[in-house]
Amino acid sequence: MAGMANNPSTEVATYRATCLFYLGEYKEAQSVAESARPSGLQNRLLFHLAHKFGNEEELMGYHRKLRDVIEDQMSLASIHYMRQHYNEAIEIYQTLLKDNRTYQAMQFYIACCYYKLDYYDSSLDLLSLYLATYPDSAVALNLKACNHFRLYDGRAAEAELKRLEDLATPSFKFAQDLIRHNMVVFRGGDNALQVLPRLVGALPEARLNLAIYYLRQDDVGNAYELMKDVDAL
Repeated sequence: MAGMANNPSTEVATYRATCLFYLGEYKEAQSVAESARPSGLQNRLLFHLAHKFGNEEELMGYHRKLRDVIEDQMSLASIHYMRQHYNEAIEIYQTLLKDNRTYQAMQFYIACCYYKLDYYDSSLDLLSLYLATYPDSAVALNLKACNHFRLYDGRAAEAELKRLEDLATPSFKFAQDLIRHNMVVFRGGDNALQVLPRLVGALPEARLNLAIYYLRQDDVGNAYELMKDVDAL
């Protein structure tokens, strides 16, 4: 009989927990993951769940178990990014890119960090390299439009977003959601009440931008209701 280490069924619980995580079923994902056989993937998953639940003690415990392998370092970089530790994330991505030149997605991840740090020109420089290879990347085109919005104005950003709009298909819901959301932002809040409420559960930025819209309308009550359960970083 095959040993546990060679038996694929021993990984099923971790794979199931991973699926639950991406479905947003975080509590069930944690329960299933904790019952799974210890592995690198299980530790990374529990690491991200600890972040989701704001459990600092568990987060650091899983952090200490991370190894110097690409998967674990990518996981650590993503946690740094979500905790707004952008320089730490950049350092990891740059190290990984230096050792793995074919991992071009690192350029996009670093561009995201530069955008968050308000280094819009640097973000665009890296995006140009990435888009030269992947000109149809929805997330890269969207980030390029966001950089143009910050550097120039909403009209310039819309022009860039038009390329993404041309790529979007009825089945490409994520791209459609990005377009609808960012068109509201680029147009100074036009159609905010028609678009943003339906995207609050789909795009993290939608909640904040809807709250900002309410505040601009002096609707403090609705803004408070939207943000009262959001933890400040």
